[in-house]
Amino acid sequence: MLRPNLLRFSSSSWIPATRWCPLLRSAPSPSTATFWRPTGLATGTSLQKRMLHGPPKPSPPRVFPPLYTSTGDEGQDKLAFFHVLERLKTQKRTGWVEHGIPNVESISDHMYRMSVLAMCVSDTNLDVGKCVMMAVVHDIAEAHVGDISPREGIPKAEKRRLEAEAMHNFVHDMLHDSPAAQRFEALWKEYEEGQTPEAKFVKDLDRIEMALQASEYERTYAATNLQTFYDTSIPNINHSEVREWAQDLIEERKREGRGKIDDSKE
Repeated sequence: MLRPNLLRFSSSSWIPATRWCPLLRSAPSPSTATFWRPTGLATGTSLQKRMLHGPPKPSPPRVFPPLYTSTGDEGQDKLAFFHVLERLKTQKRTGWVEHGIPNVESISDHMYRMSVLAMCVSDTNLDVGKCVMMAVVHDIAEAHVGDISPREGIPKAEKRRLEAEAMHNFVHDMLHDSPAAQRFEALWKEYEEGQTPEAKFVKDLDRIEMALQASEYERTYAATNLQTFYDTSIPNINHSEVREWAQDLIEERKREGRGKIDDSKE
């Protein structure tokens, strides 16, 4: 029996119909309009257990919310931006969902640990304050487009276009090109271009954070299908100190008998 205004995803997971597709609302607000993503399978189901040890499942079609239309009122538009940021707290990281992990981390969970890792670095040649801010900002466009995974088949050029379009919407329509907006944009562009020492370092934090999370999901859920998260991250780390952290993680994983990592550069 269907519940009013709810759509069924799995045996014990219900999603509000208005979160399934923005088209079901006549006038979606910036704080509630969202794309549909699965919330994860119920812990302990036989389907989930198979997924924790098998190949990733395909992602459902992604539905993007409309871009925000400025009201012309700076205070109202800024408040709309504050509400949009909530999506970073609620949207789950897609790769883990595809691999059947329950209780998946959010986008903001990922960025928060990166920012703390940035504060742990001892490299005096880096602007640590900038690295912390860049870690917090680097995935901010995903508040609109979501965490697009390679398995979704969206070309990289299209992904970059969608994210740039979202950033333009944030910077100009919501934040009215204010000094704060310019700071967001500059940090995001610097990370995307990946040319400065800080941008390269934060990219390495993105890699090590993903490997750390894979290790924790292996421990928590006994998942055996997460090797790809190591193989696509640790071998590509360049910063010497982050490579030391990665080596410590490799040794820890070996001691616990959880797979092995090809640490050679591509």
